[in-house]
Amino acid sequence: MNIRNLSIVVRVFSTLRQLLSLMKNSTILSPVLFLLLTTISTPVLGQIQPEELHQKVDSLILETVSGMTPGSAVLVIKDKEIILNKGYGLANLDYEVPITPNTVFDLASLAKQFAGYAIALLEEEGVLSVEDDVRTYIPELPEFGHPITIGNLLHHTSGIRDWTSTLPLSGRTFEDVISMDHILRMAYQQEELNFIPGDEYRYSNTGYNLLAEIVERTTGLTFREWTDQNIFQPLGMTQTLFLDDHNEVIKNRAVGYYQVDEGFHPSSNLLTALGSSSLFSTTTDLAKWATHLMYPSDEKKPVVGRMLQTQPLSNGDNNNYAYGISESTFRGTPWISHSGGWASFRTYIALLPEYDLAIVVLNNNGKNAFNVVGRIAGYYVPRQQTEQQASNDNDESDTLENLSISESLLDAYTGTYRLGPGWYVHLTKNDGQLWTQATNEDKFPMFALSDSLFQIPAYGNRTMKFYAGNNGQITHLVYNNIHSLKMGSETTVTLGNSSEYEGEYMSDELETSYKVMLQDGKLKLWHFQNGEIDLEQAWEDEFRGSAWYADFVEFRRDDNGHVDGFYVTQYRARNQFFRKVD
Repeated sequence: MNIRNLSIVVRVFSTLRQLLSLMKNSTILSPVLFLLLTTISTPVLGQIQPEELHQKVDSLILETVSGMTPGSAVLVIKDKEIILNKGYGLANLDYEVPITPNTVFDLASLAKQFAGYAIALLEEEGVLSVEDDVRTYIPELPEFGHPITIGNLLHHTSGIRDWTSTLPLSGRTFEDVISMDHILRMAYQQEELNFIPGDEYRYSNTGYNLLAEIVERTTGLTFREWTDQNIFQPLGMTQTLFLDDHNEVIKNRAVGYYQVDEGFHPSSNLLTALGSSSLFSTTTDLAKWATHLMYPSDEKKPVVGRMLQTQPLSNGDNNNYAYGISESTFRGTPWISHSGGWASFRTYIALLPEYDLAIVVLNNNGKNAFNVVGRIAGYYVPRQQTEQQASNDNDESDTLENLSISESLLDAYTGTYRLGPGWYVHLTKNDGQLWTQATNEDKFPMFALSDSLFQIPAYGNRTMKFYAGNNGQITHLVYNNIHSLKMGSETTVTLGNSSEYEGEYMSDELETSYKVMLQDGKLKLWHFQNGEIDLEQAWEDEFRGSAWYADFVEFRRDDNGHVDGFYVTQYRARNQFFRKVD
């Protein structure tokens, strides 16, 4: 059953229930029709009554939360009515303050949908356009050779590096004060983009901080003032604010805690990253926000409509990230959602419009909020098929026919191929079949579809196609649109003359330096604040770092073959260059 038909069924059932309530005491109701309506009025779609929901959520939350631990606030809205708004556990362990529907949580990245809404509202008013070049409003941002639009910031396709990756590399920890000034200065000094704007999706908190800055520069108000006047006050969200001073006292504010052995420690929270996070609110206020998104007034329908618009990548691939929210499906029904995580706060909001259902879970105990949201949604949305069935449906390894390929050709395909920074795939042969093993992954079988095309069920049935050069030697493969060069040797890579790596390296972009040292036959990075980072050689001049913010390190050589610098790459920040200091 498709989404549209399922929606019709839900509405029909709703109408029949209303008829039942009006007619079941009537003498003109036929026994057959009464029996039919009584049968249909039962929760055939897996929905439960409010009393049962309370019991299930109590049982679910109390599996991990007690009256003396940090916990959760849970909100459920069904058919425009709040059927659950309840707190579990403590907001403050020092004073044993319980969590209530009026406890103020750090919402973390749930803030992005409010920044997205702000842009949609200004766009609707004609103040700006998502097609505008960001430098029109923020000329301090460097010219990268490719324009970055407001839409690129909204959809995480800008290529702007994420400060959550770059600032730790510079030596600033998440326990330090991190202000908007720190973030913006980092953005203004960025030397190159992660990719050409529009070509890829890569989550960037920095992009949403720039959106907040655009709101300030176009309206003449601070981001906090503008959101207060144009979002929170009109919706009656009296306990909601963007925090622009980390020293400010917030009434009824919860503390975030992380677990240590059998106890808990408070997390430091000195962040003011407007637009991307630093939003504080309650489940009571978020009920008003969720209701506004699900049932906007006629005046605001165009704004909410804009907020739900997505934009494909340059190559036409889908990107389901809209204006601060993600669009997907849950058991076949539309699922509009976002998660958040910062300083041991874990938050989640999900809207299921086909079911007139909204769910919010706010945690201050570091536990994943989606686990609870998904369980609650499952009480209302019928399962299309079991997870095991879905797994079996997607597992075609038993049904794929492996074509017979000559041993010599299979031998030619074996070897190591570079998929990306620190990411390699090693192909081997066993009993006439190729096997693939990517970096830090298990080994999986490959099935020949032709002499040069192989399918891998374990990789979502993606394929690898091999190509040869003019001399007939295999030069590269293409996997998931990635051209992967075949490495030149199967022998174990050695460090060789490791002393050429040693020295001091400086990043002008981050205004910080690292030393490269050789200790006990191993290379290490050393930073005054970050300390030692072990480097494990992946291939020749490429190394994996032991710190997540220095995940991949590639040394660069000049025309004479001398090491003159290195690049650091993480998931959200690529190719940050450190030049070797003479």
